[in-house]
Amino acid sequence: MSETPPNTLQYRFDGPEEAPVLILGPSLGTTWHMWDRQVPELTKQWRVFRFDLPGHGGAPAHPAGSVADLTTRLLATLEGLGVQRFGYAGCALGGAVGIELALRHPERLASLALIAASPRFGTADEFRRRGVIVRTNGLDPIARSAPERWFTGGFAAAQPAITEWAVQMVRTTDPGCYIAACEALASFDVRAGLGSVGVPTLVLVGSEDQVTGPAEARTLVAGIPDARLAVVPGASHLVPVEQPAAVTDLLVRHFSTAWQPGFDTATGHVALPAAAVKPVPAVAAPQQVPVAEIAPPVAPQRPQGGPDAYDAGLKVRREVLGDAHVDGVLAGTDDFSGDFQELVTRYAWGEVWNRPGLDRRTRSCVTLTALVAGGHLEELAFHIRAALRNGLTPDEIKEVLLQAAVYCGIPAANSAFRVAQQVVREETTPQE
Repeated sequence: MSETPPNTLQYRFDGPEEAPVLILGPSLGTTWHMWDRQVPELTKQWRVFRFDLPGHGGAPAHPAGSVADLTTRLLATLEGLGVQRFGYAGCALGGAVGIELALRHPERLASLALIAASPRFGTADEFRRRGVIVRTNGLDPIARSAPERWFTGGFAAAQPAITEWAVQMVRTTDPGCYIAACEALASFDVRAGLGSVGVPTLVLVGSEDQVTGPAEARTLVAGIPDARLAVVPGASHLVPVEQPAAVTDLLVRHFSTAWQPGFDTATGHVALPAAAVKPVPAVAAPQQVPVAEIAPPVAPQRPQGGPDAYDAGLKVRREVLGDAHVDGVLAGTDDFSGDFQELVTRYAWGEVWNRPGLDRRTRSCVTLTALVAGGHLEELAFHIRAALRNGLTPDEIKEVLLQAAVYCGIPAANSAFRVAQQVVREETTPQE
């Protein structure tokens, strides 16, 4: 166990001190105990290092808002322990950390396993809305629905103790750290960089995973040059818990046969073994999908000759208003309205919203007041959604509208409250 400064992670070691280090990274909402069933077998060959995400499992609540931040904290923790080189297996968000390690710090990584992972986890809107739900209702709605996302129905019914353990694990997570982790997943997208992953990689997925399933796994295998796919039948998202023996066997075989030699800092090369590494057999033979059938990511279209601030503005606009809204606006843009949309993206979002003088919560307060004053109810609706994404609570939005009622007039505020009431109800009602 460890004392945990803000720039490091809570961790534990198991296994012989002289053995090579194998790191196990957890999924969002879980603790290092999700790997308990793998540890006895893995510690026969490796010194197993497990860590908790910030605010998970009793770890100090120092939120990390990006996968890069989590990776930096992990490396800082390892530096303090003198661990320079290691194998890494991560589940979901833990898998995202593994990809980040492979892309940014390949010299540290000997071998990689990505479990229930994806180069992009759903859409940014999905995770930002989850943050709104948690900010408004706490973690209880997310905790109650966790077994449906993590396990097959048969497993959840047959293993009520594990199901309840999963619910309590989420329920005891720090809400602020959970929201920050959602933001980390919302902004994570490494589809364009998969070809640069140069470490031997096992991609492992449950056949029934509805969160990051076989389709996402095949995208990883198609993009990573030295990757192999293993599909575990009868398992959903938290496959190390649902099918522990199968996952343990796959990890042992992968890390036993695909441990890349050290990185030579003098030459900049990795010494490859003479014999080729044998492929890891899958638990269930996956269908081989030709690379050509996996559509490459399509870059968002940018108006020709757009100004320098356009790309920055489009990024901020998407983060504040959501992909669905921005995609709808841009899809309706034609030759007549294109110049106006470019002006809005550049000046409103790329320059004003992107200035450091006010944070986004404050800018949302100012924007809501201005929209009430102008009677712009259609734009008020999507800026209420934006305010929730930017961290305002429903009570804080109510206070903004009450303040606007004094200075903008009761009729204007009356209309604004009707719009806001409907939007808040839609955005903060937990999904079944």
